[in-house]
Amino acid sequence: MHAGRQIPQVIFKTRFRDDKVEGPNPFRWQDMTTADYYAGKRVIVFSLPGAFTPTCSTYQLPDFEKLAPQFKGLGIEEIYCVSVNDAFVMNAWGKSQNLLNIKLIPDGSAEFTRKMGMLVAKDNLGFGMRSWRYAATVNDCIVEEWFEEDGYCDNCAEDPYGVSDPNNILSNLKTKVAA
Repeated sequence: MHAGRQIPQVIFKTRFRDDKVEGPNPFRWQDMTTADYYAGKRVIVFSLPGAFTPTCSTYQLPDFEKLAPQFKGLGIEEIYCVSVNDAFVMNAWGKSQNLLNIKLIPDGSAEFTRKMGMLVAKDNLGFGMRSWRYAATVNDCIVEEWFEEDGYCDNCAEDPYGVSDPNNILSNLKTKVAA
């Protein structure tokens, strides 16, 4: 995926809290489209290999959460994290991370990730098919800036992290505003 390209149109299978649902699990299924998340908004989307994994849970997601107010000050309306995990896992991960500013988007079937060209095998870690680590600024479904980690390949022995680090993206946005 490169700057200027439209992001893929898909349906995300999500679960939303609904107080009308009785019982211990008051959530309902809701289909959300790419347009529901991205149309008419300037957002950051980032993707990572999996919920509850070390780099993702210790650095990437928490740092986006901490820096969210600064991103919003630079015109970013939403920050989305997409992962090849189901809605149950993504909701549990979000709860465990005490998120207030980041919205998690489940890509359980990896359709969005595949169409973004970021699907890789991680069988060497027992993960199966997952997303390569990347981030992008997206304006009304069009990629503005693309931040992809080096070394894209199946069963990569490394898990590079730096290009898609929220501090790098924030620095990039600040530079563009100053220019």
